[in-house]
Amino acid sequence: MILETIIMVIYSVALILILMYALAQLNLLFNYLRSKKNQEVCETFDFSNSDEIPYVTIQLPVYNEMYVMERLLDNIATLEYPIDKLEIQVLDDSTDESLETTATQISSLKKRGLDIQHITRKDRSGFKAGALKEGLKTANGEYIAIFDADFLPKKDWLKKTILYFKNPEIGVVQTRWGHINRDYSILTKVQAFALDAHFTLEQVGRNSEGHFINFNGTAGVWRKECILDAGNWEGDTLTEDLDLSYRAQLKNWKFKYLEEVETPAELPVVISAARSQQFRWNKGGAENFQKMMGRVLKSDTISGKTKIHSLLHLLNSTMFLNIFLVAVLSIPMLWIKNEYEHLKMYFVVMSFFVISTVIFFVCYWFMFKNIYGGGIKKFLRYTGMFFTFFSIAMGFSFHNTIAVIEGHIGKKSEFVRTPKFNINNLKDKWKGNKYLKKNISINVIFEGLLMLYFAFGMYSAFIVGDQGGDFGLFPFHLMLFIGFGFVFFKSLTSKV
Repeated sequence: MILETIIMVIYSVALILILMYALAQLNLLFNYLRSKKNQEVCETFDFSNSDEIPYVTIQLPVYNEMYVMERLLDNIATLEYPIDKLEIQVLDDSTDESLETTATQISSLKKRGLDIQHITRKDRSGFKAGALKEGLKTANGEYIAIFDADFLPKKDWLKKTILYFKNPEIGVVQTRWGHINRDYSILTKVQAFALDAHFTLEQVGRNSEGHFINFNGTAGVWRKECILDAGNWEGDTLTEDLDLSYRAQLKNWKFKYLEEVETPAELPVVISAARSQQFRWNKGGAENFQKMMGRVLKSDTISGKTKIHSLLHLLNSTMFLNIFLVAVLSIPMLWIKNEYEHLKMYFVVMSFFVISTVIFFVCYWFMFKNIYGGGIKKFLRYTGMFFTFFSIAMGFSFHNTIAVIEGHIGKKSEFVRTPKFNINNLKDKWKGNKYLKKNISINVIFEGLLMLYFAFGMYSAFIVGDQGGDFGLFPFHLMLFIGFGFVFFKSLTSKV
């Protein structure tokens, strides 16, 4: 009974932590809905007065972006902003032929009158954080706009964002990500679904109540003074954006999130690219929890509620560990339930925790409705998308759990960039992309075994007990079987 007790304790603790996270999401939903009724009016710069228009530096940190560099630079060149108040830094750490083609395009843009510099380094120390820090040494702008290689800001983007820095307390203005290839595949739809939840429910829900949010690494603007005051970019975590965001807010800088300003970008279309991105984000989140937890708890300038939301924010990625534990232990729990009759009341209580899924379902519906509109057809579409998202997210849980554990124990790894494809519509193809990995990760094998494990879980529903089976966990195991099967077979066919 010792082993059964250990399993039950771990399972129960994981369920409780998931419920706590769900309740925090519900609180963010209430904040989000309140924010729609209380629209803030901000003082802005007068763009009719040349002396008042701020000087802006645009930083474009890139590394081996052969497929999207031309698109990126062409797009940035169309931004509507006084040319004498704008400089562009291409922070290029590339080691392939894109370095030369980028230099040629930059030379052409200079002839059109743009103040654009091609800044290269001999080594990639600090990776993206190191490149941003290097560029900051010579940046002339009071404000630093940052775009990753796959982002395509609209022409009026700078005018819509710089306005808010009239308030001297604002250190960052962050915009909402859009998705130029949202409907390319199930994989891109699921990624868009998850990102939309973050960029509506979470960012607005936190920002509207003065809780800490994060600069998302791109599609935002920093006040240069804020970066320097917070200690500048540091490359000791894989999510340098989250790190600097927390250091800045602990210094009492305010962040402004603009849900209404969308910045389109390209989602990874191949599962190997999505895997590397997920690994970096989840490991970086755990690293930042370890780095920032003490500073947040010791701060005497933020409220207790903000501290709670901050810790849960930093623990976002750790939810994958809890989900994975619940998933793996759910099959032994099924057998324990039908073996020990005296534990019946415990399992009745445990069934209450399905409320976590209900909370997520309700919260994400408001996000979905805000983007696509309401109505019964949209609700049915949402329901299908929600369970597809949940299944595939659980299929990533083993991969992301490894990332989270590595982050918490302090294991260091390289910043692995997400390869871009220049995918704009369903006709565009990704095969032949030179940046894709060709080897199959050992993790994929384990994901295949987990798929079979949850097939056994479904089979167990028919054979446990004396009353013709127990199907309470069958839908859960079916979703896990589908999720791990999707990740496994997609990883094989995409040649991870």
